[in-house]
Amino acid sequence: MRLDDGLVVMSDTRTNAGVDNISTYRKLHVFRPAADRIFVLQSAGNLATTQEVLDRLSHDLRAPGGAESLATVDEMYEAALYVGRVSRTVVGEHRDGLMSSGADGTATFILSGQITGAAPDIMLIYPEGNYIRASDDRPFLQIGESKYGKFMLDVGVRAHANLAVAAKLALASMMSTARANLSVGPPYDLAVYRNDALDLEEFRITADSVILERLLELWEKHILAALHELPAVSDLDALVGTSGADGKSGHEFGK
Repeated sequence: MRLDDGLVVMSDTRTNAGVDNISTYRKLHVFRPAADRIFVLQSAGNLATTQEVLDRLSHDLRAPGGAESLATVDEMYEAALYVGRVSRTVVGEHRDGLMSSGADGTATFILSGQITGAAPDIMLIYPEGNYIRASDDRPFLQIGESKYGKFMLDVGVRAHANLAVAAKLALASMMSTARANLSVGPPYDLAVYRNDALDLEEFRITADSVILERLLELWEKHILAALHELPAVSDLDALVGTSGADGKSGHEFGK
């Protein structure tokens, strides 16, 4: 999420899900390649591709001779294009093996951060290597399983949330997604970046954390309270329990 005061980024750690098969790997990675810049790279998609991309980014930072890296780019968009090229190279080198097994080796990334002299930014990097940036109307980006938690982020945008509120919204959004989809789950990694700080506040929220338990308790409590305060649909109470001669309700709602 890109806000007036900075950035809020959050990732879960679940990569495989099933009744007896749940694995966790960190999906939020921080790069501090030079004193004038900081990047956060979040990933979704093929885990092997993600890990090789991360290894290559780290290798390029150690390479002598001024090779292209996160330390040499001048703009955030250049950093996004560079990550996209590395991702495409990794997938291309393994394409034959992936195709022979019917696997999808692509990965998608969100690159957040700031280079001194420019404003903080967020960019979604597609498997094809191109990118989009967060817009002013919807200043947040999502990858992976996103639809269940999108509503909470929309609420934050409309409310012009500050960083503290946005962090809570990010957690609530992730919790909503996890409740609806087994492929998402804790621990959750959260980072808050204040404009021009070139440093992050980082948090890991585990399944047994007090804040997660409290959030779930308050969420359910206030959702029920909100339902009780909603105005009744016209004549709904009178219609409940009644039906026509064919056994069906005489009115339909929701169309």
